[in-house]
This record gives sequence, structure tokens and C-alpha cells, in this order.
Amino acid sequence: MAIVINVDIMLTKRKMSSGTLAARVGITQANLSILKTNKAKAIRFSTLEAICRELQCQPGDILQYVPDDDDVSDDS
Repeated sequence: MAIVINVDIMLTKRKMSSGTLAARVGITQANLSILKTNKAKAIRFSTLEAICRELQCQPGDILQYVPDDDDVSDDS
């Protein structure tokens, strides 16, 4: 898994429930759950913008690149 979504970490830092965030952003709790469990294949920029607005954070606080073991090349 190359991109990890850290919405749950930001929710904890902001002491906000996922239900509250979903309501404020205008998405279903099911769709937010898909994001939180890293099962999402895509995210709209408008949704990412709304999440960042409500959590008062940057996209980099939510999205993290983690290379797969087979993605790491040995250039030595």
C-alpha cells in the first residue's frame, strides 16, 4: 500500500468524531470509513479540501506515502 490515509489520527488530535466530520464535510459515514480503512481508490479534491478545512490541517497531514517493500530499489 503506497498511500496511507491518516484521517483517524487527525480526528483524534482534533477530538472530533467521524460522524461529526462526515456531517460537516457532506459525505456518508460509510464513505469516511472507506477512507479511514485505506480502502479508497480515489478522493475528490473537493472532499480533501473540505476534510482539511474541518480538521484545520494540510493534505500532507492526512495523506502519507509509504513505499511497498518491492517499490524500494537498491541502487548500490
